Amino acid sequence: MPIRRAFAPATLFAIFLTLPAASQTPTLTSPPSAFPRAEDERALSDLQLLGKRLFEDTNLSEPKGQACSSCHDPKRAFQGNNRSPIAAVALGSRPGQFGNRKTPTIMYMAYSPAFGFAKDEDEGEDKLEARGGQFWDGRAADLVEQPSGPLMNPAEMNNPSADAVVEKVKAASYAPIMLAVFGPDAFADPKAAFQRVSQSLFAYEATERFAPFASKFDDYLRGKARLTPIEARGLALFVDPKRGNCLACHAGKPDSKDPTDWLLTDFTYDALGAPRNAAIPANADPLTFDLGLCQRPGLEAALPKSVPLASLCGAFKVPTLRNIAVRAPYFHNGAIATLRDAVAFYATRDTDPKRWYPTLKTGEPDKFNDLPSAYKANVNVEEVPYDRKPGQKPRLDDRDVDALVAFLNTLTDKGMR
Repeated sequence: MPIRRAFAPATLFAIFLTLPAASQTPTLTSPPSAFPRAEDERALSDLQLLGKRLFEDTNLSEPKGQACSSCHDPKRAFQGNNRSPIAAVALGSRPGQFGNRKTPTIMYMAYSPAFGFAKDEDEGEDKLEARGGQFWDGRAADLVEQPSGPLMNPAEMNNPSADAVVEKVKAASYAPIMLAVFGPDAFADPKAAFQRVSQSLFAYEATERFAPFASKFDDYLRGKARLTPIEARGLALFVDPKRGNCLACHAGKPDSKDPTDWLLTDFTYDALGAPRNAAIPANADPLTFDLGLCQRPGLEAALPKSVPLASLCGAFKVPTLRNIAVRAPYFHNGAIATLRDAVAFYATRDTDPKRWYPTLKTGEPDKFNDLPSAYKANVNVEEVPYDRKPGQKPRLDDRDVDALVAFLNTLTDKGMR
């Protein structure tokens, strides 16, 4: 199967500029004012500063104590688990409340297009595939819509309503920034005020700190660094359609030296058949399955007639591989603890399934055990390196896995370790 072409990234401000004119939103780059700023905030506009204050405010949860940054830790590539005892999922603002998926990184997500269906470049004009959006299932169209999910989710920040969030912002020490940015009537209409909160968070998340392109690989692309022999071998495997074939989903342009052409995701959705993670509380019920994209709220209204809803069950959004080395554990359910094991899973999922899945009473592995039987056929078993059978030689051996891990470590932005 040919390598998928990289999806052209949305500009950082495309979403922002299409917001309703009635929002009276200032530009992202309005000059800083006299509001006090820390050293790392001096380059931020007032709007971006407001977004940062909102992002870090632990008073915006119910009860108080959890901020956006609690689960999107800057030191862990803006993802994390709020000190949860379960590595795979975040702890909410209330004791004993846990998510059912790993927190995705926000880094480089301003480049994600809005959720929708587009032509599959590999399969021709008649084949459509889901792309874009935020979260593992794309349930937020864009980063402006994204904050309302965690803020109101009972298992996360647990606010009863958008109005309740607005009241907390209105009472915050940074409320004067909100008034300065949006005018004296910024809080007059609670619905409009909440939209302004979302816009401010987006303005901050669209800053360079969320997309610095500051890794060793970026320096290599710019001609400012050299890869070691093992890193270079890993890159060669990464782009080889007959070996790693990583570019099939983690897109980049081999003929480009522009880091923005290497977002390392095509923002599509794929069913990988990750093992079930028994540590997730929701998985204690053997009849409970996280089906990903096909359970996205509002999906049926957007679904093209040519795309069966059931065909999307088990598919999750392809994450960027940027900063992947500091984002353990891996996959949507955090089922794989280490980066090396995550790469080895791709290589040996089909040649040695007993390594990854529990064994049935028949002695056979319970392959793709985090999906009901009806949807196991959706798992990708055709593209390299999955096109193998039990007992066959995998596309990648242990030395290849080590080389790929070495290359993936070059994708970590400076300051993330």
